Amino acid sequence: MVLSDPLATRDADSVASLSSSIAGSRAPFADRLSVFWGSVATLSGAAAGGRFPPLDRLDLKQFGRLLAGRYVRSELPLPTRKELVLAGSEFALWRLATDEVTSKLKDPRALARSDPKTLTKLVLYPVRFLFTARTGEVGRNEAAVDHYVSSAKGVRAKLARMALEWRDAPPGLSDKTAIEAIARGVIPLYRDFLSDHERRLREYERNDLADAFHQWEQRLQT
Repeated sequence: MVLSDPLATRDADSVASLSSSIAGSRAPFADRLSVFWGSVATLSGAAAGGRFPPLDRLDLKQFGRLLAGRYVRSELPLPTRKELVLAGSEFALWRLATDEVTSKLKDPRALARSDPKTLTKLVLYPVRFLFTARTGEVGRNEAAVDHYVSSAKGVRAKLARMALEWRDAPPGLSDKTAIEAIARGVIPLYRDFLSDHERRLREYERNDLADAFHQWEQRLQT
């Protein structure tokens, strides 16, 4: 939602109330709703407020469809590659660099027994981050996998392709082929992502994030 400028102090509470109301409705997919909001000024960096991460600003700029109100896509700037990489890195550290996820990545059987949403996200997240960092585009799963397997070969590419297929046809809990693919491919896949982003983060002079990525990679290998 792109609101009128300037944002009002009550806007945050109104958006939170709307989100809670929809989540409590038990409508299909209501539990998966994410609300991104701001104004032309906040999405352009001219004012503070709202919630609209760089990747979602890019998504809005490239693919947004007007449902109500006034068309404003042409007034919004594209986020820079640096903004996309920094935001993606911070999200990855928050969402993926936890002890719980790290343990699951190092235990192929546990990862294979995860629900399909968790399994495919944990495999495809790094593929999507790499796609966005290398192309500056939104990391849609199909495009990200196609891009990744064009350069990555062997067990890493095989796992990425399988994870894309698992979105429609999840493996069984004891699927030996899936377990073997995870065991051989998931750590090399993550190492591709972590080494790529550590380098980029040092180029952006964000050594704090780069050090966190380096430590994360070490934890995955021990």
